[in-house]
Amino acid sequence: MAGGKLSPRQKMINLMYLVFIAMLALNMSKEVLSAFGLLNEKIEKANTDTTARNVAFMESLEVKASEAPEQYSDLLGKAKEVSTASAELDSFLETLKSEAVKGIEDPTDYEVMDKPDFFDRRFFNADKYKKEGQDFIDKIDSYRTSLTTIIGDSLYPDIRKSINDNFSTEKVTNRDGKKVDWLRYNYEGFPLVASLTKLTQIQADIKNTKNELLSKMLAGKTADIASFDKYTTLLEQSKGAYYAGESFDGSIVLGRKDAGTRPNEVKLTLDGRPLTEDQYEIQDGRVVLKVSAGGVGDHEIKGQLIFLQDGEKIPVDVNQKFTTINQPNKATISATKMNVVYRGVVNPMTIAFDGARNVNATAPGLTRKSGSSYEMRPGQGREVTINVTATLPDGSKKSDQQNFRIKDIPRPVGTIRGETGDGGCVRMQRQGLEISSVGAILEDFDFDLNLNVTGFKFKVSGQPTVAVSGRKLDGPAKNALRRAKRGETVQIFDINARIANNSGYKLKKISPVCIELTN
Repeated sequence: MAGGKLSPRQKMINLMYLVFIAMLALNMSKEVLSAFGLLNEKIEKANTDTTARNVAFMESLEVKASEAPEQYSDLLGKAKEVSTASAELDSFLETLKSEAVKGIEDPTDYEVMDKPDFFDRRFFNADKYKKEGQDFIDKIDSYRTSLTTIIGDSLYPDIRKSINDNFSTEKVTNRDGKKVDWLRYNYEGFPLVASLTKLTQIQADIKNTKNELLSKMLAGKTADIASFDKYTTLLEQSKGAYYAGESFDGSIVLGRKDAGTRPNEVKLTLDGRPLTEDQYEIQDGRVVLKVSAGGVGDHEIKGQLIFLQDGEKIPVDVNQKFTTINQPNKATISATKMNVVYRGVVNPMTIAFDGARNVNATAPGLTRKSGSSYEMRPGQGREVTINVTATLPDGSKKSDQQNFRIKDIPRPVGTIRGETGDGGCVRMQRQGLEISSVGAILEDFDFDLNLNVTGFKFKVSGQPTVAVSGRKLDGPAKNALRRAKRGETVQIFDINARIANNSGYKLKKISPVCIELTN
C-alpha cells in the first residue's frame, strides 16, 4: 500500500465492508420503523380506553346534573367546554394522520413508512412554514390557551403545568445546544411512522388531560358538596313537648342546608292528609311547611323525600311529631293561702292542665259548664278537695288535686235609702224616712248578691219597739216616728233578709242602721 494506493483486493474488501454496514443499517432501520409502529398501536389502544372512560364520565355527569342541577350544572358546563376543545384538536390530528397514510396500501406496514416526504412537504417551505404548518401550531396553541382559561389562575396548578409542558410550541434546545423551532425539531426529516406516533401521543395527551382535569373538577365539587360548612345542627326528639323533671331523649344530628340538596319529589302527609304543593316550599335544602298548627294535641308528619341518584330514586323517610297547645292569654297568679270558696253562692272556676287533653275534675258540689269552665256550690264543712285527672300528649295519665277553704258569706250591713251611714248615723228628714226602703248589702264582697229584706224592728227612744213586716215603715212605726223629736236618733235593727234564688241559706245577723232626724 505504498503511496497510499490500495490493491484491487483491498478495494474489494473495503467495498464489501461498506455493503455489509449498509445492510446492517438497513436492517436496523426496519426494526426501528416496526418499533415505532407497534408503539403507535399501543398508544392508540390506550387512547380508545381513555375515550371510553371520558364518555362514561360525561354521561354520568349529565345524569347528576339532571338530578341535581343546582349542584352540577356549572360543572357540566365547564366539562362540555373541555370536551369541545379536546374534540376539535383530536379530530384535527386524526384527519392529519388519515391524509398521511392515504397512499399506503397497508397502513400497518410500518417498514415502508421511512420517508419524511409528507410532513416535510405539508409543513415546510425551505426556511419558512407553509400555511398548514402554521395552522398546526395555532391549533395546539389554541387548545392550550382554552384549557388554561377554563381552569383559571388559582385551580389545579399541577394540571396547568402539565398542559403548558405537553402542548408547548416554544423553541427547543437540540443536542448541540442550539434553539430550534418546535415544529422543525419534531417533524422535519423524520420518518413518517415516527411523525404519526408523535401525533398519536399528542392525542393521548389530550385525552389524558381531559380525563385528569374532569376527575379533579368532580372531586373538587364532591368535596365542596361534602364540606361541613354546608351542614347545620338539628334537634331530633321523640316528641314535641316535655315536662319538668322528665328525661329528655333529644339527639343532635347534622342536616344539609345548601340550596343544591333539593328533593326531586316531596310526598308528605299531615295527620294522614297529603300535603299539596302550596303547603310547602323548598328553601336551601329545607322543606318549609306552610300549614296550620291544627287543634290542641299531637300531630304527625309522615312520608318520604325522594332524591335521584345515578338515575335511581332514593327515598328518605320522614316521621316527625309536634304538639299544639292553647295559646296563653292570661297570667296565672295565686295568692298564698287564698284558695277560698263561699258557701251559699255559685263560685265560678276555671280548671285546666297545661299541655294535656281529656281533663276531668271532681269534687263535692262541683259541676262542669263547658270546656274548662266549672261551678262550685260548696256544702257543709270547712274544706273541699278538687281532684283533676288528664291525659298527656304521650298518652300517659296525670293527676293532681287542690284544697279550698269553705267560708260563709260575710255579715251584711243594713241600709236605709241605700245608705249605711259608714259607721255613724244617716241624717235625713222625717218625711223621707217614712217613704224610704230598708235594705242590706255585702260590703267589699266579690259576688254581687241580691238580698231581699223581709222585715225589721224600729225603735224610737222612749217608745216601744215596733216589729215591721216588709221593707218600709208601716202605720205603727210611722206613728212612733211622728212622736220623735228633731235631732233624735232612731234605730232599725234585727233586719231579716234572704239571698235571691237561695232562700235556704241563712245569712249572718245583719248590722243595724241608725237615722238622725233633721226636722
